[in-house]
Amino acid sequence: MAHNFKTDLWVDWCPGCGDFGILAAIQQALAEYNAKPENYVIVSGIGCSAKTPHYVNVSGIHTLHGRAIPFATGIKLSNPNLTVILDGGDGDLLSIGAGHFVAAGRRNVDFTIILHNNGVYGLTKGQASPTLPRGTKTKGLQRPNIYDSLNPVALALSVGYTFVARAYAFNIKYTKDIILKAIKHKGTAVIDLLQPCPTYNDINTKEWYDQRIYYLDQEKDWDPVVRKPEEEEVEKKYLQAINKSLEWGDKIPVGIFYQNEFVPTYEERIKQNFPNYFEDPPATSQISKKDGSAIVDMENIFRDKIVRK
Repeated sequence: MAHNFKTDLWVDWCPGCGDFGILAAIQQALAEYNAKPENYVIVSGIGCSAKTPHYVNVSGIHTLHGRAIPFATGIKLSNPNLTVILDGGDGDLLSIGAGHFVAAGRRNVDFTIILHNNGVYGLTKGQASPTLPRGTKTKGLQRPNIYDSLNPVALALSVGYTFVARAYAFNIKYTKDIILKAIKHKGTAVIDLLQPCPTYNDINTKEWYDQRIYYLDQEKDWDPVVRKPEEEEVEKKYLQAINKSLEWGDKIPVGIFYQNEFVPTYEERIKQNFPNYFEDPPATSQISKKDGSAIVDMENIFRDKIVRK
């Protein structure tokens, strides 16, 4: 049975925004994955990209600036049966949320991070985001950017993400395919999603990207997947990915850089120490009796504490 993941809400983005392509790709990927809408949760932080959960017919949570990853982690550990997708901007995930972005790579929780990368803070009128190169002056800036830029792909690889990819918002079908592979991946998947901002970034435009983007899966002998857990194989694929991640300028690679499903997920690590944890996870635990009264007797708990004092 096909499920409808579109909503009837008016989509509130600027005309020509790359977020439209990303939204279409997400909706198509979820429909193709063919799980029921109630089996998905989309989490976002703050910014233009954070509106995405409003426009997808699944459970969504619009959270705090830079805190989408902790929310998504809590949701997945509370109910591991859910497919959790985190949708955030480069300013949200790589500035105030940078510490959480690094920690997520170390944990390897089984969810997907879609990082909207447009080089600016679109919602707050075009300030330079962490991915805008130093010396770049967009029309939203009074002076050229004075900060060095972060490379989302290289950063993700260096902190342990087990699926690292890049996609382009205006190639919806390809982006849909990448999102689908990320959802199916066992572990944390991150997609650096290049997304032109026609309102505030007049440097990294659609025309600029169209002249530079090339696809890794069209390269001869390109294989980003770790096929066996031996150290030599892992190192070979990792160094290959790092090398490609440094390409930016005249040529910009798009596709899967690295994929390794031999790394245990955070959920698997928890089960090693607490074998029964996911047999009755918090989200499915019974909290009330048939008459509606709470199972936990808080009065007795408070009474015990008072007596002990």
